[in-house]
Amino acid sequence: MDRKLEIKRLCIYLLFSFGLAWILFFSFSITGHKWDAKNPELESLVGLGMLAPILAHVITRWITKEGFAMTGKDSMMMGINFKDKKWRFYLFAIFIPFLYVEIENIIFALLSPSVFQWDNYKQHDIGIYLVFFYPIICIISAVISSFAALGEEGGWRGYMMPKLIKLFGLKKALILGGIIWGLWHAPLTCCGHNFGTDYLGFPYVGIIWMCIMCTATGVMLTYITYKTQSVWPAAFMHAVNNAMPTILGFFIDNEKATGIMSQMVLQWGIKMIPEIVIAIICFVLLCKEEIKQGE
Repeated sequence: MDRKLEIKRLCIYLLFSFGLAWILFFSFSITGHKWDAKNPELESLVGLGMLAPILAHVITRWITKEGFAMTGKDSMMMGINFKDKKWRFYLFAIFIPFLYVEIENIIFALLSPSVFQWDNYKQHDIGIYLVFFYPIICIISAVISSFAALGEEGGWRGYMMPKLIKLFGLKKALILGGIIWGLWHAPLTCCGHNFGTDYLGFPYVGIIWMCIMCTATGVMLTYITYKTQSVWPAAFMHAVNNAMPTILGFFIDNEKATGIMSQMVLQWGIKMIPEIVIAIICFVLLCKEEIKQGE
């Protein structure tokens, strides 16, 4: 491995990945806007920003003459292969977000019972029977429309993580990758994305917590990418995770939380517990795979 060349490639990738996205994100933030998930223009802006990592991947390969192999060693990992039971990791990618989101809802409702409201689903203009089909609808629509998520995963998992692993080893790469990914979201966090703006330590606590979240999620996404040698499962999981497939969520009203539980950052911290546990399991499995390869 030519270490200097790999560092050069990684730096060029990060420059374009952050630069292209932050031009969009900061233009939104510095004009005094606040995040509003119901605003389709803002959703479109974020969706456009999500394409920056894969664009940075392509630009970096073009500038450094790395080539554009779709599959194989040092490739863009764009192939799809179900052989050797790889299909299991595609199922994992599609359905695991539903599992941990529902466990998160259970934990939150147990710790703050006031948020559980039987008739809360009516606020979403959805029939009670359709509530129980909502996770399936989310999963299908997310997989079909996962190209925005591919914009991120085609860069983070398809380029950045292989470079970080080469340069720093698996364990350090997983932590560094999560921090880099979390910091990439910083302009959005500063304008209230995910956590809002009304919490103690805004926006620094939110940025730190976003790095923790991205590290945990990144470990799972790296695991399924490693096992399949494809970025598509990570794109599917990323898209389904963003769609938040849930049944119990329709019966939970976050605004009913009282006291310290009303802090959005704390709510995210509590809800992340199942995801962090799964991430730790994936981390251990990845480390074992690395040891096995070294023997």
